[in-house]
Amino acid sequence: MTPANELDVHLGGSRPVGHGYWPLPEDDPGVELGRESIRLVAPDGGLTRGLLWTPPGGKWKTAVILSHPRGDFSVHYACPLLAAAGYAVCGFGTRYLNNDTDCIHEKAALDVKGVADEMVRRGAEAVVLLGNSGGGSLTALAHAEFGVGDGWVGMAAHPGEGVFMSQSIDPSVADESDPFSVVPELDMYNPDNGWRPWPDPCHYDPAWLETYRAAQIARMTRLDEIARESIELSEAGRSTSRSIDKATDPAAWAYWRARAVWSKYMVIYRTLANPAYLDLEIDPDDRPMGSLFAFPDPMEANYQRGGLARTMTARGWLSTWSLSSKAKMTDTMPSVHVPTLLIHPTADTEIRRREAQAIHDSSGAADKTLIEIKGAPHYLEGYRPKAFDLVVEWLAKRFP
Repeated sequence: MTPANELDVHLGGSRPVGHGYWPLPEDDPGVELGRESIRLVAPDGGLTRGLLWTPPGGKWKTAVILSHPRGDFSVHYACPLLAAAGYAVCGFGTRYLNNDTDCIHEKAALDVKGVADEMVRRGAEAVVLLGNSGGGSLTALAHAEFGVGDGWVGMAAHPGEGVFMSQSIDPSVADESDPFSVVPELDMYNPDNGWRPWPDPCHYDPAWLETYRAAQIARMTRLDEIARESIELSEAGRSTSRSIDKATDPAAWAYWRARAVWSKYMVIYRTLANPAYLDLEIDPDDRPMGSLFAFPDPMEANYQRGGLARTMTARGWLSTWSLSSKAKMTDTMPSVHVPTLLIHPTADTEIRRREAQAIHDSSGAADKTLIEIKGAPHYLEGYRPKAFDLVVEWLAKRFP
């Protein structure tokens, strides 16, 4: 017989592969929680959907809101755990739910503001932003841009998609139109550079790694140039079309108007190539070999269908995955002056200790705390009650 909690997608059970942030059966707090569907439309027409989780009895004073640029955080494991502790918790998906291709962080941040405003409208005396993984850089951007949130909590928050991409993109791609084109001396999956087939550990020479990291930045810069060039062409078409009277010269107007509304779609091959996935001597911590995004071999995941930022509009790339993205936490965190808590799981395959420390250190808050959860993976499976006991203790002292 199927357990009851596997029949309710909001409490746990079977879920899509890779959605490790969904609640597990052991995350069920064992109390009856309120759940209300939320649907908000931003002033610019963006649609936000989520779930408002409320404590037993329905009374609360502080609201915690959490989202991700593209993930459905309405069923995030934090929701039932925090609601059971007495908080209203609104987990939601931005207007870019499941749409990495054209994700514009500035508009997703506007969605965060919209949900925060809704919680205040419903009576919240304080609103705390909770950012897990890519939600960390999103909520920090929302606070920096709009001043929303009376507190900020980061859970395995990475330093921003652009920074993350600069460490995981494959710099050995010789031709952006050819997924198999390789510069051998820059290929981390070349045995001559230290690679060994999975599951054998690899070792990369530090001097080679320094060259590799520089080549990753060079490829990022190349992709930025491709994106900016296409946007400039579109802007030129827009400017020219405005100078033409479509009534007297409809053919010329149509020619330039098509170029004005056109958007380049970038196919970005091979974006899972961080040597730290296979060489645990690089930034050593408690992580296992491999990546959250590989099942299990990063080499195969680097080439397979799907993948990080595989298909992007030019504007989506620049806003989300580029190093020029505004959602870079070393840029936004200095503007975060509200109480700040950062939880770093030391067995995270994606985020290094030095990155968590940098996020903490760059925060503008006088009240800031960094806590490591030793041995925990990226989505804290097996460590969630322990982690949220710490979060609730921190919240209770600041937002009773």
